[in-house]
Amino acid sequence: MTSEATLLHLNMNRVKIFAFAVLVTVFSPCYGQDAKITAYGDKVSAAELREYLSILASDAMEGRETGKRGQKMAAAFLKSHFGDLGLTPPVAGDYIQPLDLYTIAPGDTYIMAGNKKYENFGDVVFYGNDNSDGEISSSLVFIGKGMEADLVGMDIKGKAVLILIDGPLLAGNKEISSALEKGATMVFACSTINDDFNNVSKLIKSTLAKAGLSLTRPEPADFEAPGIFVISPTVIPDLAGVSFEKLKEAANNKNKKALRRIKPMTVRYKMTTDVKTVKTENVLGFLEGSDKKDEIVVVTAHYDHIGVKSDGTGDVINNGADDDGSGSVAVMEIAKVFSAAKKNGHGPRRSILFMLVTGEEFGLLGSEFYTEHPVYPLQNTVVDLNIDMIGRRDPKHKDDAPYLYVIGADKLSTTLNEVSESVNNTYSKLNFDYTYNDQAHPDRLYYRSDHWNFAKRNIPIIFYFDGIHEDYHRVSDEVSKIDFELLATRTRCIFYTAWEIANREERIMPDKSDK
Repeated sequence: MTSEATLLHLNMNRVKIFAFAVLVTVFSPCYGQDAKITAYGDKVSAAELREYLSILASDAMEGRETGKRGQKMAAAFLKSHFGDLGLTPPVAGDYIQPLDLYTIAPGDTYIMAGNKKYENFGDVVFYGNDNSDGEISSSLVFIGKGMEADLVGMDIKGKAVLILIDGPLLAGNKEISSALEKGATMVFACSTINDDFNNVSKLIKSTLAKAGLSLTRPEPADFEAPGIFVISPTVIPDLAGVSFEKLKEAANNKNKKALRRIKPMTVRYKMTTDVKTVKTENVLGFLEGSDKKDEIVVVTAHYDHIGVKSDGTGDVINNGADDDGSGSVAVMEIAKVFSAAKKNGHGPRRSILFMLVTGEEFGLLGSEFYTEHPVYPLQNTVVDLNIDMIGRRDPKHKDDAPYLYVIGADKLSTTLNEVSESVNNTYSKLNFDYTYNDQAHPDRLYYRSDHWNFAKRNIPIIFYFDGIHEDYHRVSDEVSKIDFELLATRTRCIFYTAWEIANREERIMPDKSDK
C-alpha cells in the first residue's frame, strides 16, 4: 500500500455515500451454500500461497522496486504463472502491459576549482534540480559564517559565495537562505563538523535514489529550484586559495577585516538535471466468460514494493511479504481456482481480468496507466476487487476471530455492498471491519491503493486490507510473519465474492447509473 505522503497530490473526487442495508432475502441470490462453489473455494490452498510468496517476497526479488531488476524478475514470475494456468494473454499476445515512467536525476554537474575538476558526488554534492545551461564562471566571495555582521560592506549580488557552517548542513540554515535572498547566484557551503559532508552526501544520494516517478515526462520548468553546492573541506585549498584552518580562523575572528583578507577568486561550475525514463510493466491475465463475456470483473493487487534500504546496513531488503506480496499471491491463487473451474466446465459467465500492477508505491501509477490505456473498455468493467495487504493481523485484532477490513464497497454501488455482505455471511463468515471505510478517516485509505483509479471513474470497487502493523514499509515485513491460514481464509472470501459478481444475472452497476 502506498504511503499517505505519496498521495497528497490526489484530489478527492465526488462520491455518493449510501446508507448500509443488508436485505438478503430481497436482493441477494446467496440463500445457502452451493456445494459446487464451496468445492472450488476449498481449492484455495495455504500451502500454495506460501509457495508463491516464498518466491515473490524472497531476497532474490530485491524488494521489487519499480523499474529495478527485482521488480522485473517478479513480473517474469507472475507472467509464467498466468501462462501455466492457460489464461489468455490480453496485450497483443502477451501478459505484459509495458509503461514508461519518468524521474529526474543529476546529469553533468561539477565544480572547477583552480585547474582541478570536482565531480558531483565526489568531494562536492549539488543539492537542487537546477540546469545552468552550460558552465558558469563567477566571482567567489568568502562570507565567513554568513551572519549579518559578516555581510556588512560586502557586495555579493550576482556573485557566488563561500560559507562555513558550524551546525549540520541542510538543516534549514538561515544564513544560506539569507545569502541567496541578498542576490548570491550560488552558495558553496562547507561544514566545520567532522564527517558532516559524508553524512550529507549519503542523505542526498538516498533522497535522489527514492525520487518520485511520474507518468508524464516533466519539462525543465517543472523541476527547476534554487540549489547549493555542499563541499568537503578537502576542496577548500583549491576553491579559496587558502587552507581550511585559515578559513576557519578568518570566520571566527571578531575583527571582520579578517574576512576581507580572503581575496575573491573565480570559480566555474555546471549543473545539469536529466529526465530519466524508467521502464516497468503491469502483468495481466484474462479468463474469458461465457454468455456475459463482454462484461469484465477486474481483480487487482500491486506486486511492486520499496526495494533495498539505502543506508546499506543490517537487513537491507524490504521484502514486502504483506505489502503487497500477500495480495499478489491471493490474485495468483484466485486465478488458479477460476481457471480450474473453467477447465471443468464451470467457467464464469462474465470475463475476469487478473491484474498485478506496478508503481503503486510511487502513487498508484500502474493502475492509473491501465485506466488511461485500458485493454478492455472501462464501460464494460463491472467491478474492481483490489487486494492490498491481507496476510497479517493488526494490533486491534491481535486476539480476535478472523477479520478483514472492507473499504469502499458502499461508496458507488449499494448492490455491491449487499452482495459483499451476503456472500461473506453465507460462506466465509469473517468479521468485516469498516473502520477505514469512512472517507474522513485520517489515514484516508479509500484513496491510497489501486482501486482508487477505478473508483474515480465511477467503477464500483472493494478494497480488502488487514490494517497497519508494526512492519509496514520496513525490512521486517517478512514471509515468516504471514498467517497463511488466515490469508487463505481471506482469499476464499474474495474468491466467493468474485464468483458471485461474475455469475449473477444482473450486472453490478453504480447507483447513479441505475436511476
